Amino acid sequence: MVDEVDVVVIGMGPGGEDVAARLASAGLSVVAVESRLVGGECPYFACVPTKMMVRATDALGEARRVPELAGRTEVHPDWTPVADRIRDEATTDWDDEIAARRFERTGGRLVRGVGRISAPGEVTVGDQVFRARRGIVLNPGTEPAVPPVDGLAGSPFWTNREAVPSREVPESLLVLGGGPVGLEFAQVFARFGSTVAVLEAQPRLLPSSEPEASEVITEALLAEGIQVRTGDGVEHVKHDGQFEVQLSGGDRLIADRLLVATGRRTDLRALGVGAVGLDEQARTIPVDERMRAADGVWAIGDVTGRGAFTHTSVYQARIAAADILGQDGETADYRAMPAVTFTDPEVASVGLTEAQAREAGIAVRTGSTRIQDSTRGWIHKVGNAGIIKLVADSERDVLVGATVAAPAGGEIIGALAVAVHAEVPVSRLRRMIFAYPTFHRAIESALADLGT
Repeated sequence: MVDEVDVVVIGMGPGGEDVAARLASAGLSVVAVESRLVGGECPYFACVPTKMMVRATDALGEARRVPELAGRTEVHPDWTPVADRIRDEATTDWDDEIAARRFERTGGRLVRGVGRISAPGEVTVGDQVFRARRGIVLNPGTEPAVPPVDGLAGSPFWTNREAVPSREVPESLLVLGGGPVGLEFAQVFARFGSTVAVLEAQPRLLPSSEPEASEVITEALLAEGIQVRTGDGVEHVKHDGQFEVQLSGGDRLIADRLLVATGRRTDLRALGVGAVGLDEQARTIPVDERMRAADGVWAIGDVTGRGAFTHTSVYQARIAAADILGQDGETADYRAMPAVTFTDPEVASVGLTEAQAREAGIAVRTGSTRIQDSTRGWIHKVGNAGIIKLVADSERDVLVGATVAAPAGGEIIGALAVAVHAEVPVSRLRRMIFAYPTFHRAIESALADLGT
């Protein structure tokens, strides 16, 4: 049986859900295909539940700082309220009925199953075939990328999908991967009582971030008793009741649980992109400024290689929807792409790092300041470590990037994201009035260090 529709959306993560709803609300006949949960990874296994974990973790961290600021406390961590909140408030016990109904109310049709491009303009889901008159939108999302470490496959390791629903905190935990996901989980479980070690093969944690930010978060984790092993790969994993990890440097580490947080991947071959002339062996799908990937095909989200962020996917969704509807909409501009790692301190960035700017041939000038040297940092006292680093294009006198590692770093970066996005001249930023005494006022000091 062949159904004729206007648009088929494969994958109902945040971006897929958004674009499908926009198109259906505009009167198009839309079929949305999802093999897992409507809403994707973010509301069930990533952004939302993990930030509930972080919120609880921050409360514990602050309570433990009371003796240095305000008296005495006894902190007794209890994971049950966290697990209950994730189950009941964030995920509705991992049930997507509310999200499915929300989409169907727009007039769209939800089809459960694995969608595959079987021919140009055609998507097959099981024994159903859909022909798309206007086009196909790809939002396949990603799944955890598991490294080919000897002994790892077949062992009961965790990814975020097992860690989030966990009803218990392991006594000991090894985290394989020192990126944002690995560090957030490491700090969460450590503050709830786990003995935690983070293993990162690269020379430093958060290897894609500024070195100064990596240093700040490394010192913060070490101060909390988290073991950090960088520049040392994993050669072998053995599981016999506990995990035993053999490092390339010769050391062996043992823990009750092993969390793998070494990136994400998409199987483009399974998606059938070869049918429309795209490379099935590639890691990502190249798209133009209107999210066009091929004739009659648009791609959004993680698969485009522009960052595995919900905000990226939803941003791209509105651009793709406008293009499909024939509207003269915006085109993609990633110069001010923000990102936040929700550790304590938070590590936030926008635009280019210093290394990326130099690699792009920009005449780079940098400026930085320590948060603890600011008035608010001094007031804040314990837990005040951090930095603000600015990266400027000297020739154009504008910021092209910034990094903040600080309490509320994800909020501080907002002002800098506006500056990068709007290409506000540095000379004009220097004439701003920054509220006193705030953390973001330290931007003023970083601008002063930037020089002329």
